[in-house]
Amino acid sequence: MIILITGGAGFIGSNLCERLLNLGHEVLCMDNFYTGSKANIERFLGNAKFEVIRHDISEPFNIEADFIINLACPASVPHYQKDPLKTMKDNVYGIFNVMENVRRLNIPVLHTSTSEVYGSPSVHPQPETYNGNVNPTSVRSCYDEGKRAAETIIFDYHRQYGADTRVVRVFNTYGPNMLENDGRVVSNFIVQALKGEDVTVYGDGKQTRSFCYISDLIDGIILFIDNKSDFTGPVNLGNNYEFTIIDFAKLVISLVGSKSKIKSVELPKDDPIRRNPDLTLAKNILGYNPKINIEEGLKKTIEYFERVI
Repeated sequence: MIILITGGAGFIGSNLCERLLNLGHEVLCMDNFYTGSKANIERFLGNAKFEVIRHDISEPFNIEADFIINLACPASVPHYQKDPLKTMKDNVYGIFNVMENVRRLNIPVLHTSTSEVYGSPSVHPQPETYNGNVNPTSVRSCYDEGKRAAETIIFDYHRQYGADTRVVRVFNTYGPNMLENDGRVVSNFIVQALKGEDVTVYGDGKQTRSFCYISDLIDGIILFIDNKSDFTGPVNLGNNYEFTIIDFAKLVISLVGSKSKIKSVELPKDDPIRRNPDLTLAKNILGYNPKINIEEGLKKTIEYFERVI
């Protein structure tokens, strides 16, 4: 197939480009390089089946493709809060622009939503049937509510026009091609530990996260692309092995072999206390089963950051 990946130069997008190229597909990588990196896709530029399109998803476009995967949106807190109105535009205008191409071409689309649609959850772990607990006026809302609005738009296109739509909710993912300054837990901790700096933990560190290595997430996306049923999702993708942040920080310091100390800083407003996916639906319908354990994934990610910082 000819597959368009919006946000294709980002962390997840570039890893997905590589997998799809290896599977023999032609890949159109669309990115405005706001958070995407040219370095992430440089190695594909000599591949005749790879093409880069510099374009902002919030602006209309016409493309010829057989399948669209929508990843375009700043995904880390510092980046999406830097210009919150632009973040909302990327989510809302962006999905309208994607879906108009889907409708014109009558092709399938897979949209990557986020675990942030669950907000600060009162249900644990989070199943897809849980509608969430999101503050619509928070500094995080441009992303949380933007992603929720995008899901609404996609499912309305499905109902109103019969669009072939698939929605995944991505939980905390890490691995090579992350930006060292993206403000995410894994990159923050690894970079700080490699530099011998204090590892900064928000609050008391007892809040939990579950971390999914990038190849496991890509496996789930490929399974959904190949799924021949009429299943639309949303479906959680991630790893359900749950860590407290303080224990995770200690593990990173140990694997790096760093002398870094842990430093507590104020917990940001509306930061979720617990976050863990219920993977029952993904396992039952897609046959999804994450394989990479946390130590193996962290070692690979540490090796990547040792090369780039």
